[in-house]
Amino acid sequence: MASQPGQIFVGRREEMAVLQTALKDALSGRGRLVMLAGEPGIGKTRIAQELATQARSLGVQVLWGWCYEREGAPPYWPWVQPIQSYVLGTVPGQWLAQMGPGAADLADLIPEVREKLPDLEPSPALEPQQSRFRLSNSISTFLKNLAQSQALVIVLDDLHWADTPSLLLLEFLAGQMAESRILVIGTYRDIEVSRQHPLTESLAQLSRSPAFHRLVLGGLESEDVGPFVRAAGGVNASLELINAIYAHTEGNPLFMSEVIRLLGDQAVTESSDRASTPLELGLPQGVLDVIGQRLNRLSDECVAVLTTAAVIGRQFEFNVLGVLSEDITELRLLELVEEALDAHILQELVGHRDRYQFSHALVQQTLLERISTSRRVRLHARIGETLETLYGDQPGDQAAELAYHFSESLPATGPGMLVKYSGLAGERALEAYAHEEALAHFERGLVSRAITLTGSQPASDEEAAALLFGLGCAKFATVERHMLPGAVACLRRAFDYYAEAGELDRAVAVAQHPKPLATAFLAGAAQLNRLALELVQPGSHDEGRLLSEYSISVYFMENDFESARQAYTRALAIACRENDTDLELRTLSNAAYINSFHGNYQECLEHSSRGLEMARRVDNPRVEVELQFWTGAMRYQTGDLHGAKPHLERMRDLADRLQDRYWLILAHWLSAQASIYEGDWEAARHFSDQALDLSSTDFRTLAIRMHLEFELGDFGQGEAYLELLLAAMRLAPPGPTQDYMLPAFGIPLASRVSGDTRHFEAAQAAADAVVTAPHAPTKIMWGAKAGLGILAVQRGDSIAAADHYASLTPSRGKAMAGLLVLDRLLGLLAQTMGNTDLAAEHFEDALSFCRKGGFRPELAWTCYDYADSILMRDRSGDQEKAKSLLEESLTISTDLSMRPLMERVAALQQRAESQPVRAPTYPDGLTRREVDVIRLVAQGKTNREIAGELFISLNTVLHHVSSVLAKTEKTNRAGIATYAAQHDLAG
Repeated sequence: MASQPGQIFVGRREEMAVLQTALKDALSGRGRLVMLAGEPGIGKTRIAQELATQARSLGVQVLWGWCYEREGAPPYWPWVQPIQSYVLGTVPGQWLAQMGPGAADLADLIPEVREKLPDLEPSPALEPQQSRFRLSNSISTFLKNLAQSQALVIVLDDLHWADTPSLLLLEFLAGQMAESRILVIGTYRDIEVSRQHPLTESLAQLSRSPAFHRLVLGGLESEDVGPFVRAAGGVNASLELINAIYAHTEGNPLFMSEVIRLLGDQAVTESSDRASTPLELGLPQGVLDVIGQRLNRLSDECVAVLTTAAVIGRQFEFNVLGVLSEDITELRLLELVEEALDAHILQELVGHRDRYQFSHALVQQTLLERISTSRRVRLHARIGETLETLYGDQPGDQAAELAYHFSESLPATGPGMLVKYSGLAGERALEAYAHEEALAHFERGLVSRAITLTGSQPASDEEAAALLFGLGCAKFATVERHMLPGAVACLRRAFDYYAEAGELDRAVAVAQHPKPLATAFLAGAAQLNRLALELVQPGSHDEGRLLSEYSISVYFMENDFESARQAYTRALAIACRENDTDLELRTLSNAAYINSFHGNYQECLEHSSRGLEMARRVDNPRVEVELQFWTGAMRYQTGDLHGAKPHLERMRDLADRLQDRYWLILAHWLSAQASIYEGDWEAARHFSDQALDLSSTDFRTLAIRMHLEFELGDFGQGEAYLELLLAAMRLAPPGPTQDYMLPAFGIPLASRVSGDTRHFEAAQAAADAVVTAPHAPTKIMWGAKAGLGILAVQRGDSIAAADHYASLTPSRGKAMAGLLVLDRLLGLLAQTMGNTDLAAEHFEDALSFCRKGGFRPELAWTCYDYADSILMRDRSGDQEKAKSLLEESLTISTDLSMRPLMERVAALQQRAESQPVRAPTYPDGLTRREVDVIRLVAQGKTNREIAGELFISLNTVLHHVSSVLAKTEKTNRAGIATYAAQHDLAG
């Protein structure tokens, strides 16, 4: 018997070598992701099957997921299938342990999990974006756990049809699998992936991962065609025939398989006197016609049934096909399906009873092209009606499938059913955190009703209001900033309808819908809250909820702190009266947020501390993580770095417990800031890497990572992060936000380290976006003014320096943006103004702030700037003090590997030495720093205590102690103490 074309595997030596290496890496605990790209029929699936076979022979578990038409598939379908298959074939105890805390999240996606574990408690509610992150993390954790006991290969076929949530999940897993025993193989048609295609963005993101490799498959090489043809035909074909097949198929395995099958059916052999060629057979160039000729060999009745199945979709259920084929008995229908199976037109889906799929999507497409548009529309209508009957009033995940069929049958069925199921599908997608899919469903429903997606006119009826509300929720959930104004507008249109219709409860519910904090900067959000407040009773519970949110928007949109304070104070009173702990906690967090940005750090600490006491009593981690953030941030920004650390650690634990992506980013960003102030570069890198792994465009983390690289002298890396920061800023609408404040402040500060002034214009433009805004939060304005102040220092502009000095003086005694102590900047401004005495006062304050708080890099810079200032002043004693400051700066900067500062200090030391001054002399060639060490040893200080007091590392202390012992010819610390007393060095 001739070999089946579907089982042939010839050639692909280089491609298989790549896959085998990736499998070997995965078995060794180095996870890999390989994408196989190419045209239809080129062999992507076949090479994946071959690798899967080899993997199984090595004891590797292989799971397979397929993608098909996006309109009909539920969210995450290519991931649901393999997990579902594993769950069905494994005892619950085993996979429950592997799922761990994420079992509840997977139960929302895999109904079988919920069926087997009906008592499984649902996960705590989160905002949509954070919920999707938690789901992604739960799935990734499950797969990594699964792979610990048995290495795992996951094949995701036809990713060009994958829904956006599935692609985002693939990106997430790729970032988590570096140390796992997982190999993911994805296949997609590159000819269908345009620049606008969702897969294009995913490939760009995936390409940054060291675990990623892409293979673009072309046709088989000419030398491989002969073996392929002979294996497929079971005979030795002539060289002429092989060349003809290769010329017409360009080595495409599917094309060749179909041509060979047709030739075999006509009994064409090498010895035939009338040996036909593909051209002589009249075969067209495209695979669609090749498949068409295969279809022609089936019975007319079989083709008719397959045509109906093709309209259902790439995959279909036998019972649905049976309902649509009502004039055919079940037995006869089974015979027709078996005819298609024998012809390799259909294939059974393993693990799914009575479910089939076309062997290739092009088979389905060929069938679809054979029927008229009118018939196709009517078939879609019948399919939709059939599915309605099967699924009932609660179609669940099948709502998307119904919406697809009623969309395709719109000319026959009208918009009613399409709108209904688009709305249901959109709601279902939101529940599954498939926000992009929800957008598409709600938009399609609105368009079918001829309702504009933009504008301000109220919804025309209840159905339109529900669709607009859903569209607004979907836009909010994507957290794409350009969508936020449109999201607020959608909510406003739904709100206006409900308000005019007298449905006040619904109107208030729309206004109360959770919104990202970024919407606080949108005028529409404040207006919506204000209008909703007019609909509720003063002092009511609803008013309390609205006031809590209103306090945020009125402050950030109008910089009206007094109104914001009145709003959150009233909300707190209502929360206490109603005994609503959640509202009270939320409002305390909002109050801390507002006071933080208004520069009221003590008030912020009071609100957050009060909230923390409550949150711990009621175990509300969702709000506690926010309150820990405000407490930790305020403590270190006011110089209490030691007091901030427990809050930062607790915040990281809470964010990890919640698996909340937004707060995980903030926790790692804030921890990176604190580590930079402390001079712990390794920890700062770790935390910033963690944040950037979660969001490569997070502007806050990009700003501090840029600063870190410049401080260490890696200007190339610093420049790369600077460019990323500017790119992130360009995505944000201009205004008084951190997106503009951080570049306005961070770029000049980086320039002060590197001396590179090329980006001054960008920094100026970023600052102008803040300072020219009608309203700006105080802290944002401080940051922009600080950036302009550094620019004035860099430019030597005394007039601008005086202006910024006046603006920033009220903010003294604080640390700014994790990068600078403001007293140091005030000293630099005063120096630029020519007032070196005033500068000295500020530098002294900065020294005190840094020493008390343990801000080592800032202390080193302050010593340098202070020395530079008093060398300019050049009064009696200034040179000696400058030398002392420079020695301290050099010690710290050397210990912390701050190469740019080290070089500056060395240059300034040469300048100080050029003006001779009597330097103190110490016995036995001791240096001043060694004398400091002797003094502290004589006082009984331990090495660790000496390191803390002198702001140097423990290793540096050990080096100094060793040098002191050698120079003084002593053998122990007691001898050093005696030496100190003898030479009057103990004081």
